[in-house]
Formats: sequence, C-alpha cells, structure tokens
Amino acid sequence: MELPQPNPGKKLEIEFHGTQLKRFPIKTKLILKGDDLAQITYDLINPLLTLLPGKRYAIAISEKCLASTQGRSFLIEDIKPSKIATFLSSHVTKTPVGIGLGSPWTMELAIRDVGLPRILFASFVAAITKPFGIKGMFYRTAGQRARSIDGPVKYALPPFNKSAVMGAINASEMCQKISDMFNKIPVAIVDSNDIGVNIIGISKFGDPELFKKCFADNPLGQSNEQTPICLITN
Repeated sequence: MELPQPNPGKKLEIEFHGTQLKRFPIKTKLILKGDDLAQITYDLINPLLTLLPGKRYAIAISEKCLASTQGRSFLIEDIKPSKIATFLSSHVTKTPVGIGLGSPWTMELAIRDVGLPRILFASFVAAITKPFGIKGMFYRTAGQRARSIDGPVKYALPPFNKSAVMGAINASEMCQKISDMFNKIPVAIVDSNDIGVNIIGISKFGDPELFKKCFADNPLGQSNEQTPICLITN
C-alpha cells in the first residue's frame, strides 16, 4: 500500500505556525444516500496510519459528502421551483466557482430548508446594503445552511452534475463519532472551494484555524478528483 498523492495542480505540504503539514487526499467510491460515512472513513484511513507511525493526525471531510449520505442531494428534474424561488434567484450574484442560490432549484431548496421568511429578510438586507458597496449580506443573513447549498455544475461527477445539494446537518456529531473511532483524532467537516473555507462541524479538541489553513488552497479539488476525505499529518 502506498500513501496517496496530491491532486493535479495541488501541493502535498503546507506550513501552519512553523510546522510542516502534509494533506493526503483519499480517493473513495461514489458516496451516496444511506452510506455509512464514519465506517467508510475508518476503513480508508486506518490502514494509512500504519505507514505514518508516530505522527499527529487530523481528518477532514467534504460537506457535500456528508450531505449526500443524509439524502440531501436532489436531481434538479425532481425539484419544482416556486415562482418566488425563480424570481429571487434571478437577483442573486453568481460566482466563478458555482451558482450558489442563483438558480431556481437551489433557491427552492434554500426556502425549504431555512424558510421563506428568512430568505425574504436576507433579500431585503442585501437590497438595502448593496448600493453602499457592502457585498455578501444575503448569504450572511440567510445563514450557513443556505450558503452551503450547491447547484449542478458540468465538471462534477454524476449524479452531482445534475443535482442540487442542501448543506449537511448534524456535522459536529458526525465529526465526534469519527474522532472517537480513531481515539480522539480531531475531525472536521469542511466546505471549501477556490474562494474560501467554512468549517461546518468539528470534533472536540479540533482547531478550526488549522483546518482553514489546510484547505485555503482547496486541496480536494472541485471536479472529478473523487477525494472527499483528507488525512492531515505533521
């Protein structure tokens, strides 16, 4: 068995507070609704630890991976956007890394997940702050769950290239479950892309700043890498 190699265009090592860390992306099968994420993580990571004796470890997992196991991924053909979702989505700013809530399908999921009143309030806040050059208030007001919703993109693996995915729930509980399986290794669920990192859940003794630093350059990638789990070592 060999240690995983960095994804194309990404680097293995990064420095954190003067310590050199290595981020090993772990390739998995396509993880879908009903899969046991904790057991999958254990079965993939545990053999690698024998190759890295004496190291300190941390584990990070993509939020979309957890959300998928929770059945929070929906084919867009099965989502019937309301008129208000279609209207609101047309006023959302699109970003280079994804459509966010700028599609009727993702906006409909946001309304279902966090409620129409909160989405309307976030839209109102964004409307009155945008003329003053204040950006991002819609997502800040709508909250993490709304911000985590992903829409279909051509470069994603099927079925996610034709799916919209709600943000994961109970992320810290899953982190703790996996941490306990590895005798208290710090674990985090992360939402990372090429413009930023959000820590969705974290186990006890986990350092959010370490995970943010490790994923600032998005080492797991955004397309067909199929590496939603990462082992971090010193």
